[in-house]
Amino acid sequence: MIKLQVIGHLGKDCIVNTVNGKNVINFTVAHTEKFRDSQGNNQERTTWVDCAYWTDRTGISPYLTKGKQVFVEGTPEVRTFTRSDGTAGASLSLRVREVQLLGGRGDNLGAPAVTSAESYSSAKTAIPNAADISEPIDDLPF
Repeated sequence: MIKLQVIGHLGKDCIVNTVNGKNVINFTVAHTEKFRDSQGNNQERTTWVDCAYWTDRTGISPYLTKGKQVFVEGTPEVRTFTRSDGTAGASLSLRVREVQLLGGRGDNLGAPAVTSAESYSSAKTAIPNAADISEPIDDLPF
């Protein structure tokens, strides 16, 4: 068995289809690697992976939106094709067995936008000092 694991960002919102009575969630994950070439120049290479997640649990689909970071694992398939200009091409697709949401661009999970340490301290919940607590400290409920 060959297994492929990819961490990347979704290129567009997922699409839920029904094929022969089974649900499939289709989405594309972009994985970008940054490296230095032989001349020492910074380079980056993006690999796009077409994913097909055959599942009855389509409840995850509203969360698979453009820009979200995901981890996907499954069985890879390489598909070859001929372009309209006659040259050969190939694409990497993945039959997904597991998908996990990791986050995404612009995700703040409901937290306030924080730009400095000063604004962070005013945004977080106030925690009382020990001197402000009026209850006896040794009054344990057990």
